[in-house]
Amino acid sequence: MLDIRKIKAISLDLDDTLWPVWPTIARAEQVLHDWLGEHAPKTAELFASPLALREIRESMTAQRPDLQHDLSALRRESIRLALNRAGDAPALADAAFEVFFAERQRVDFYDDALAALTFLGSRFPLVALSNGNADVQRVGIGQHFRATLSAREFGVGKPDPRIFHAAARAVQVRPEDVLHIGDDATLDALGAINAGLQAVWINRAGHAWPHDGEPPLTLASLSPLCALLSSGAGSRG
Repeated sequence: MLDIRKIKAISLDLDDTLWPVWPTIARAEQVLHDWLGEHAPKTAELFASPLALREIRESMTAQRPDLQHDLSALRRESIRLALNRAGDAPALADAAFEVFFAERQRVDFYDDALAALTFLGSRFPLVALSNGNADVQRVGIGQHFRATLSAREFGVGKPDPRIFHAAARAVQVRPEDVLHIGDDATLDALGAINAGLQAVWINRAGHAWPHDGEPPLTLASLSPLCALLSSGAGSRG
């Protein structure tokens, strides 16, 4: 059961909870490729090969394990490695990354997302809690959040209990008084439960619960959660 009476704050995942992330990334990568085609054509040719791109990313991940929680730095340094391998100027990496990053912040929200943010933010302090590198200010939803916390800033990501506890501290409540909402069964739902929070699993695609035991409250979108919180009744979906 979801104990609504205990909820004093909400932490909220971003990618694939408020918008589908992979169409956003694909569009940003295409914008980056077009930019490289103009400014670093040899690198653009290299980036046209999915196998070469995968090898570059795996190589950078192996070289820089310290960047595992910083997707922005990992992306920037992967671009730098590609520029270097292709024989273009590695110094272009910063400008190239900014082209990618700006487009990465242009998201297409799920139909229920903005209304849900308005509803939730009017009733609870919200904390954006993400392993990704979306910027709520640049996306245009920063006004809804009391605090934002990312794996890059904190140094560890979900499902580590420490980042959930940090989200609770950011709004000065206990972990057990926080409801975490997210799309990932392991990183969000199970991670929050193991950290002592309540959880709602936003399961838009209808996936089976991949873990032992009963899942937390599972909903296909944010709209029924808002209705549930408005009614003040606890339930399992």
